[in-house]
Amino acid sequence: MTNDEIISNLVMESTPGDSQEFLPITGEEVDQAAEHPPLPDTVPVLPLRNTVLFPGVIIPINIGREKSLRLVRDAYKQGTLIGVIAQRDTQTENPTQPDLYHTGTIASVLKLLEMPDKTTTAILQGKKRFILDDVLYDEPYHVGKITPKQEERPPVDDREYDAITESLKEITLKIIQISGNMPDNVSTMALKNIESMFFLINFISSSNDIDYRAKQELLEIDNLKTRATTLLEILARHVSILALKQDIQQKVKIDIDKQQREYLLHQQIKTIQNELGGNPVDQDTRELEEAAAKKRWSKQTAEIFRKELAKLARQNPSAPDYALQYNYLKELIELPWEHYSKDNLDLRRAARVLDEDHYGLEKIKERILEHLAVIKLKKNMKSPILCLYGPPGVGKTSLGKSIARALGRKLARVSLGGLHDEAEIRGHRRTYIGAMPGRVIREIKKAGTSNPVFILDEIDKIRQDHQGDPQSALLEVLDPEQNTTFHDNYLDLDYDLSRVMFIATANDLSTIAPPLRDRMEIIEMTGYLLEEKREIAKKHLIPRQLQNHGLAPAQLTINDAAIDTIIDKYTRESGVRGLDKAIAKIARHAARDIATDPGSITRVPPTVAQRILGTPIHARERYQDNQPPGIVTGLAWTAVGGEILHVESSASPGKGNLTMTGSLGDIMKESATLALQYLKANPDQLGAAARDINAHDIHIHVPAGAVPKDGPSAGITIVTSLASTLTGRPVKKALAMTGEITLRGKILPVGGIREKILAAKRAGIKEIILCRENREDIDEIKKEHTRGLRIHYVSTIPQALAIALPPD
Repeated sequence: MTNDEIISNLVMESTPGDSQEFLPITGEEVDQAAEHPPLPDTVPVLPLRNTVLFPGVIIPINIGREKSLRLVRDAYKQGTLIGVIAQRDTQTENPTQPDLYHTGTIASVLKLLEMPDKTTTAILQGKKRFILDDVLYDEPYHVGKITPKQEERPPVDDREYDAITESLKEITLKIIQISGNMPDNVSTMALKNIESMFFLINFISSSNDIDYRAKQELLEIDNLKTRATTLLEILARHVSILALKQDIQQKVKIDIDKQQREYLLHQQIKTIQNELGGNPVDQDTRELEEAAAKKRWSKQTAEIFRKELAKLARQNPSAPDYALQYNYLKELIELPWEHYSKDNLDLRRAARVLDEDHYGLEKIKERILEHLAVIKLKKNMKSPILCLYGPPGVGKTSLGKSIARALGRKLARVSLGGLHDEAEIRGHRRTYIGAMPGRVIREIKKAGTSNPVFILDEIDKIRQDHQGDPQSALLEVLDPEQNTTFHDNYLDLDYDLSRVMFIATANDLSTIAPPLRDRMEIIEMTGYLLEEKREIAKKHLIPRQLQNHGLAPAQLTINDAAIDTIIDKYTRESGVRGLDKAIAKIARHAARDIATDPGSITRVPPTVAQRILGTPIHARERYQDNQPPGIVTGLAWTAVGGEILHVESSASPGKGNLTMTGSLGDIMKESATLALQYLKANPDQLGAAARDINAHDIHIHVPAGAVPKDGPSAGITIVTSLASTLTGRPVKKALAMTGEITLRGKILPVGGIREKILAAKRAGIKEIILCRENREDIDEIKKEHTRGLRIHYVSTIPQALAIALPPD
């Protein structure tokens, strides 16, 4: 005999008179046992999966968990009661109190059966409902504190209640008749012999094939009449479902054998589909054909689509491959293929749009307009592939958006930061589960045209690992000779990307592979000057923050001096993100004042800005006079703009040793060594009254000591400082300088001139010494930035010393 047959026989044999430990399943004894059981305050708690035990009902339970097995064995051996309660999630292996329902049933263990397949089955009989107040401990099994839960019975003469119970009997017999799971005579006799309405409701609730959650809801209902009504509603729905199943089976009834099983299933599915209004395969095929008829694509693409559609029509819609094939065809339909938006090549309008969105960046705007002009003249020119390179926050991504607006094209954007899977670019092959096109094709589909402006953001932050090299995959995307036939693994078709205008953005070119860098035209975007940041704040940042915070222009005014204070003392960046955040903080402060006093107006001078923003974070170096001898003002370039720096030197009796402090880098140390060796080799430059270099130890210091400094542009400053120290002549007042030196006394050009000139002007410098070859850089700076400065152009160290160390 099987396990089920053994259990069934034991349950059926457990009738009155067979054993004193078995309660009767009919009669008033069940009511009495359920109403007045001697319940302890604490009981062992047995969690059940997919099963709910009702009072008075006998059910077999297969015991699998070690804790549960130990619990039922102890309870059976000692003859104690246990608490049986369903767990919320059947997948939970070791349930705790939150994993259990609050309502359960006290039960006794009638039998423990060791089955032939070495499993253990317990025969349980429900006694009375309880509320689980707390789980006191979990070992060796759950033990909980409980409170009995009373039943609310209807009056004895309640005719409606009697009608509900009779309906329950009838609908249960109907379910048994439709399902055929139990012989009719057995089921009829079992139901007719139940005299207790209380047990009848619980017996039907437990016996029917309904979800355990619904059974738990029935168990938690205190009012017996309400429980019976709810059960009747559940069974009514169950009967309608069974009847529908039976009707479907009768429509497709055939002789079933092994060879005909698959055919029968197909027929049943077709019948269901007819009931629902048609065959979905035919509908899907017709919709795809209609959409394909409107597409403009190549003959090759149309032929492949036709073949793949024919393959879809032959597939079973319930098969997993059907959904994959349908999604592939939908992807082909939704791609824009040969749909292109019309470019707006009005260069005046493009220039106006770029000026509206970005202040400054004149050279970059000129290069972009040149590209647009060439596209306008050469209609079929392939779109350029640009790479906007510069520090964070200078407007690289927003400039790409402005280009799209100026051209009237759709915008597509992919953030490549942290990308390390090649399939993200080329797509996955359709053989893989969850396959999809690459991000390039997906963004093209989202844009809806085949010629959008496509921003490849943070292209320098792509990473390579065992899943491939995404930068190598981008070579095909960004090569004008290859991207006419870009091959996506998912589509398995060539897609023309030649008319897409790709704009990449990067912060560091060194991390971009040389072959990829070679395919892009690099446009460097340097940081903004203080004057440019001030204008950006006035024209873009402040109006935007006023709008974001619901303020009118008259309710908040920030003057130029306050903006300069914010830039100088609270931001140290190339872009304007920190400035934007600081303005947002001031706007929030103003919004709070206006919300408190609607008539208030906030005017922000520098003092108010400092009060709102707190203690200044940064401090710019100011000119401190070139006194005493040995102190020289130099000019430096940083990623956040130009700065002035002071070089100090001193000489003390010694053996000609050189000491350098101030966190100097290797290049700057080499410049100091060059300066000292030049003066040793050319003592005539210092004059007869100068101190003997070889008889003095030289110390060079560049404040601030905690800030790392490097670069060759301080060479002229260091040699001037040493000459001033050794001759005892102070450097000319309000003078600064920058330039690289050689051992032969030449002065070489350096970079960052624009930033250095503006830093000198802010610091109060009146004269500047530059390499003669840097004159071209000065010519490119706006005249208002150099007004009031006297610039000396030199080619050799003696020329610089003659200007910096006048004899008087």
